[in-house]
Formats: sequence, C-alpha cells, structure tokens
Amino acid sequence: SDDQEEDPDVLRRLSNLIRGFLSLFISGLEKANPEALLEVEQENLRKQIGKYNQGLAGHAGLCERIMGQIRALEKEEQDLRARTAANLKVGNREAAGQLALRLQTVQRQLSENRTQLEQAEKTYKDLLTARDVAINAARQKIESLKAGINDMKMKKAMAELNEMAAGM
Repeated sequence: SDDQEEDPDVLRRLSNLIRGFLSLFISGLEKANPEALLEVEQENLRKQIGKYNQGLAGHAGLCERIMGQIRALEKEEQDLRARTAANLKVGNREAAGQLALRLQTVQRQLSENRTQLEQAEKTYKDLLTARDVAINAARQKIESLKAGINDMKMKKAMAELNEMAAGM
C-alpha cells in the first residue's frame, strides 16, 4: 500500500528531472546556435500571423452574415410597413393587424441583429489590436535576436583580429 502511494510521486519527480535535463540541453543548443533560435522565432511568427488572420477572416464572415440579415430585415420592414398601411387604407383591419404583429417581430430581430453587429465589429477590432500587439512583440524579439547575433559575430571577428595582431 505504501509502495503504491510513493510510485506516482517517484514518477512525477523523475518526469521533472527528465524535463529539467531536456530544458538545459535545449537552452545549451539555443546558445550555441542563435541562428536556429532566430529561425524558430520567425516560424512561430508566421504561424501566429496565420492563426490570427484565420480568426479574423472567420469573424469578418460573421459580420458580413449579420449585415446581410440586417439588409434583408430592413427590406422586409419596409414591405410590411407599406402592406400594413395599404390594408388599413382599404379597411382590412384583420390583415393589417397581422402584418403589424409581423412588423414588430421584424423590428425586434433588426434591433437584436444591429446589437450583435456592433458587438461583432468591436470584437473584430479587438482581435486586430491583439494581433498587432502579438506581432510587434514577436518582431521585437526577432530584432533583439538579430542584434545579438550581429553583436556576437562582431565580437568574434574582433577576437580573431586581436588574435592575428597578437600573432604578428
């Protein structure tokens, strides 16, 4: 019974140990090859931009669909207003009453759709901002890596020059 309670703990600790060694190994590789780290960051940026753009395209489609519904409801609203007025004019109160009820339903749907569109457009703008912030952060990281690589190359070149000068 005691052995069974210790097994998950031992496995967890062993897993943490392995993860720690892998982390050290990978960070060592990254330091040894900063160009590889730069390539990874650039690939991550490409993937991130793709995901954001895919989400934005989906959201833009939602906005378009809502706008289409609004246009159709506005047209139906105009038609119902005209038909209600025409039925009232000829004294057909029952038909006018049914059309007026339908008109109220259409107006309620129109109001709901306009609210949804407003929210969807706000979310779209928020997504654009989030994408831009993430892209700028990734670009700054990439620029920092490039600067670090250039700095390292300069130091290496200077060290070689100093070595050659010392050899003369």
